[in-house]
Amino acid sequence: MSLWEYANPTRFMRLTDRVLPALVVLTGIFMLVGLIWGFFFTPDDYKQGSTVKIIFLHVPSAMMAINIWAMMLVTSLVWLIRRHHVSALAAKAAAPIGLTMTLIALITGAIWGQPMWGTYWEWDPRLTSFMILFVFYLGYIALWAAIEDPDTAGDLTAILCLVGSVFAILSRYAVNFWNQGLHQGASLSLDREEHVADVFSTPLYVCIIGFILFFVTLVVLRTRTEIRARRASALMARERQG
Repeated sequence: MSLWEYANPTRFMRLTDRVLPALVVLTGIFMLVGLIWGFFFTPDDYKQGSTVKIIFLHVPSAMMAINIWAMMLVTSLVWLIRRHHVSALAAKAAAPIGLTMTLIALITGAIWGQPMWGTYWEWDPRLTSFMILFVFYLGYIALWAAIEDPDTAGDLTAILCLVGSVFAILSRYAVNFWNQGLHQGASLSLDREEHVADVFSTPLYVCIIGFILFFVTLVVLRTRTEIRARRASALMARERQG
């Protein structure tokens, strides 16, 4: 069976009916285990003290903020090329989740940054590009809300997603592009000097998996809601015509 067959709303609804319960359970397990392990069973850092534990919220949310936009880019391209409605609806469903993750990353970054840098905000390359990404999320959501015709909205938001992808890339690689700036390098890295200690990285990996599952669960639920709303609108339009 081709993967494209699940772009059919009926098949998508049938498949997600089966997988949603397992997704919810796995999400709960990984989120609870990761966050409890990270916040209550890891030691304080010798430099940052207990402040370092915000890593278990900040890093997964920042990763998800960028990767959700990447997912929206892929599904938007699928919509533009193949005109699969589930793809456009999945991108629309993902945007508020990405916005929330970006906001969490900005807030936790500010809380983490204040004791480390002496300020809640600095116009660092990565922080600035992340703030711009937040604005693009807002613009994407507003554009969907402002346009009545769903196909036109799908086309215009897909173009906006393409433009915003530049800032998603900058948010990810700003530290590599510019050597200046207060923001540290990647917490999880192949470079052992940058990579956090195993006592922190293991629960961090669990948190990241939990955040990924949380996103998948939410985007599936929201996409199902969008499909139902689209069907309801179609039925109401037919009734008015009849």
